[in-house]
Amino acid sequence: MGYPNEGFETRPSVMKLTLLVLANALALIAAPAGNPLLEKQPRIPFDRIRAEHVVPAVTYLLDEAQKKRDAYVANSAPRTFENTLAALEAITEDLDRATGFVNYINNVSTTPELRKAIDQTLPETSAFHSSMALDSGIYSKVREYSQTPEAKALTGARKRLLEVTLKRFRRSGVELSDANKMRLKAISVELARLSKKFADNVLDSTNAFEIVIRDEAKLAGLPESARSAARQSAKQKGIDGWRFSLQEPSYLAVSRFMDDAATREKMYRAYSTRATTGERDNRPLLARILELRRERAKLLGYKNYADLQTEERMAKSGENVRTFLGTLEQKTRGAFDAENKDLAAFRKSLEGPNAPPLAPWDITYYSEKMRKARYDLDEEALKPYFPLPSVLNGMFGLVEKLYGVKIKKIEGVALADPQVQYFEIRDTDGTLLGSFYADLFPREEKRGGAWANPLIVGGAEADGFKPHLGTINGNLTPPVGALPALLTKRDVETVFHEFGHLMSFVLLNVPVRGLSGVAWDFVELPSQIMENFTWNRECLDLFARHYQSGERIPEELYRKMMLARTYRSANSQMRQLSLGTVDLHLHTDYQGAEKDGDALDYARKILLRFSPTDLPADYAMIAGFSHIFAGGYAAGYYSYKWAEVLDADAFTRFEKEGIFSRNVGDEFRRKVLEKGNAEDPGDLFRDFMGRDPDPDALLRRNGLLPKK
Repeated sequence: MGYPNEGFETRPSVMKLTLLVLANALALIAAPAGNPLLEKQPRIPFDRIRAEHVVPAVTYLLDEAQKKRDAYVANSAPRTFENTLAALEAITEDLDRATGFVNYINNVSTTPELRKAIDQTLPETSAFHSSMALDSGIYSKVREYSQTPEAKALTGARKRLLEVTLKRFRRSGVELSDANKMRLKAISVELARLSKKFADNVLDSTNAFEIVIRDEAKLAGLPESARSAARQSAKQKGIDGWRFSLQEPSYLAVSRFMDDAATREKMYRAYSTRATTGERDNRPLLARILELRRERAKLLGYKNYADLQTEERMAKSGENVRTFLGTLEQKTRGAFDAENKDLAAFRKSLEGPNAPPLAPWDITYYSEKMRKARYDLDEEALKPYFPLPSVLNGMFGLVEKLYGVKIKKIEGVALADPQVQYFEIRDTDGTLLGSFYADLFPREEKRGGAWANPLIVGGAEADGFKPHLGTINGNLTPPVGALPALLTKRDVETVFHEFGHLMSFVLLNVPVRGLSGVAWDFVELPSQIMENFTWNRECLDLFARHYQSGERIPEELYRKMMLARTYRSANSQMRQLSLGTVDLHLHTDYQGAEKDGDALDYARKILLRFSPTDLPADYAMIAGFSHIFAGGYAAGYYSYKWAEVLDADAFTRFEKEGIFSRNVGDEFRRKVLEKGNAEDPGDLFRDFMGRDPDPDALLRRNGLLPKK
């Protein structure tokens, strides 16, 4: 805070009084009374946190963190684990907790005021975290400790924490010149601002689009559930007719079922060009983000950003990722081409030999028709068996069988929205392991997609076990009228996937919080392995019951579902490979517009190689690719496929030893879920499976190789 020199009296008594008044005023600012963001509560006080709390709380916590940091560096006592590594974690604990709460609220209940407050504090918090990683004073304390007899005698998790901490400092640039450190700090601040703006633009662009249909005849092909949802959406907006948006349930229903190709095309073009115009144009942002990442990698001595990101992961290098993705592409290509020829022939069988070539907005539509014709399977026929309350109860029942935990819904808790639910997870002995919010329906003020978040990292402490706090989030089709939310099979897999992430967090049991993270290409194993259970008959019988009759899925319908499991699996795989490949190329080969042309054009050419049809000239998917430009998946999107290989292989133990085997469940919990980053992820997998991963496990599961 700055003040002009004019107007100050210079007499000692007046100056002393003035300084005393200023000191008292600053003290009030430094300790904002009644600010809920400063309270160490076990959950988020949604009912009390407001946008005006953000700046005072973050300002105060930054100041407190700086004091802890100064004291840390000034501490000349002999180095120990507690005053070095444990104390280092404590510097930002309160700040991270508060900003984590704020960022989560912004993701699920954003407002213009909250965005403004975050924008105001983001540069300072980003700069602080960046400067921490570049602080030679802190680094010297850690290095000094590493040379002590105590450090040299460390074993297990404490030894790994020391090794990881030293690597993190070096990889952050702490050993660079002061000028390069300053540049790295500036890059971090700018990247944080650009990433947030990128995400805001995607959300705003998504919400800005709608199609309202007033002629019911144009709804031909849409199932009744989609019509009812569109009617409800229109009513909520005060509109007469049926309203369709780019939110996932609405967009997918149109893409999959609507006969009117013009509407499908309009939706497709709007979705694939999100955030490319006006104030919401992400094109200059993504170009700048890529430029800054290239510069960061170069400053740190890496060939490219992918090498920087993957060095501490299972992949180890960008070239290894390239080989992994390329091998999968090569093994999938033949089936991919055959599937697409098959679909084109199917359309001609319906419309005659002069039927036009398939357009991008035709693929999902005709794929659904062919699935129904080939397997007599209507995806809508499965939805009545997947009411969300039953899916959640069955999923909870599954993990209770596997891991011995108990999950209970808790009422009377402040929530982001009335449809959000809050649960506790307790261990077999009654210990509260953690709690979580389940926020599963779309809202305009909520970001799209599905994700899981850790909010409070708990663990064993001197005064007992401190519970974790997390979330699972989605954008599923909400209840319509008296009907419960009826999910598609893919929705069920999504819920199980995100809950797998949550379980790996809530079951985390490492002795030091600094090892609570998981290697990025291993982090999807706990989530993706959960999807496998949704195909197993015994597991389905826990929850797949008709919402009216309570009957389980008929055997004939289940048989059709299983026969169709690998339907167009090569296309599904190539879609994921396309995203991983374009992400990799943007962070390895792409060198900017002057050398390689516009990033959107560059990306489109890569994506075209994996597309079943040509792509429009204005195709701009990456302008809405928040995973890599506003999330943690930059140069890491390959991890979905990497982890799929692991989960396809690891699930074979459940299949062989019993789908509800408590022995296998306990081993997976102890050897994988509880470990976090306490051990090398490759070692964790080998400890659970007794061998290295089978690289062909995924291809066999997808029907692209014969089963053993």
